[in-house]
Amino acid sequence: MAKEEGLQLAGVVKEAFRDGFLVELEGGHIVTAYLGGKLRKNFIKVVEGDKVTVELSQYDLGKGRIIYRK
Repeated sequence: MAKEEGLQLAGVVKEAFRDGFLVELEGGHIVTAYLGGKLRKNFIKVVEGDKVTVELSQYDLGKGRIIYRK
């Protein structure tokens, strides 16, 4: 059984917490997100105001994973 991919949307980081972020998506929705594995592994820093790509789960559209920083 193949792993299903989530929805990928662009957004802007509004607030940074110790272990996550609040990201405002293009449509105005705000979701909580965490850093994906490659970003953590390569020590990519994400701060407030950064434009990011967020992958949302199909099961919970209020949470996501940051997979790319622009």
